[in-house]
Amino acid sequence: MTGDLAALRRIQNFLLDLDGTIYLGRNIIPGAVEFIEFLRGSGRNFLFFTNNSSNNAREYARKLGGLGIACEAEEILSSGEATVRYLLSETAYRRVYAVGTPSFEGELRDAGFELAESNPEAVVIGFDNTLTYAKLERACLLLREGLPYFATNPDKVCPTEYGYIPDCGSIAALLREATGRSPEFIGKPNPVMIRMGMQKIGATAEATAMVGDRLYTDMQMAYNAGISSILLLSGETKRADLEGAERLPDLVFASVRELHEALCSG
Repeated sequence: MTGDLAALRRIQNFLLDLDGTIYLGRNIIPGAVEFIEFLRGSGRNFLFFTNNSSNNAREYARKLGGLGIACEAEEILSSGEATVRYLLSETAYRRVYAVGTPSFEGELRDAGFELAESNPEAVVIGFDNTLTYAKLERACLLLREGLPYFATNPDKVCPTEYGYIPDCGSIAALLREATGRSPEFIGKPNPVMIRMGMQKIGATAEATAMVGDRLYTDMQMAYNAGISSILLLSGETKRADLEGAERLPDLVFASVRELHEALCSG
């Protein structure tokens, strides 16, 4: 553990990453269930905060329930939901070409978007484990026409129990090589997602921390939004990665179990 424990105990609101922080693929990270029970019992607020747009909040709630963490869909904010909210509030685009899972497509439709391959107003991409060459080909052609371009998150990989697999950032990198264009990323590290999360739980920046396993998304978003940053080394980032980091998180723990122990000590 590194960091200021006194500052940690002043935190009342926790934005909790999922992949690499609470679980790895289908496996719960040891101590995660007890940590959530502690937060509920101590009166602290939390919101599960994931950049993985492949599932919607209801599906994440079911997954967490199956891993021993009972929660409601309202306690989860994904980059998919954040992207839908952003497009609704900040743009006039309602006819889009989407590269994403059926779940993400459903989120867009439920919010009133029309999904179209011909004459869309914008291109929207997410983490897509149903990706096909045909989807990439169509997106490439549309981007070369100059359409507005959005993406749910810049994560290069998604951690699983069997290793790291390509995420939305890697799909965006492929399209950048083919078109020369990069999207506007709505999820972490964009501070707009922090603002949405804090609004959901009625939190202020001074008493809020982002807890996650990645320097370039979780921690960078905390820096961008002016909230506390807590890095866990249970996912993508390893301690050696901190040696070359431009900025260090406020606190670093091996995993959520050690974070829980620190909150309980003293």
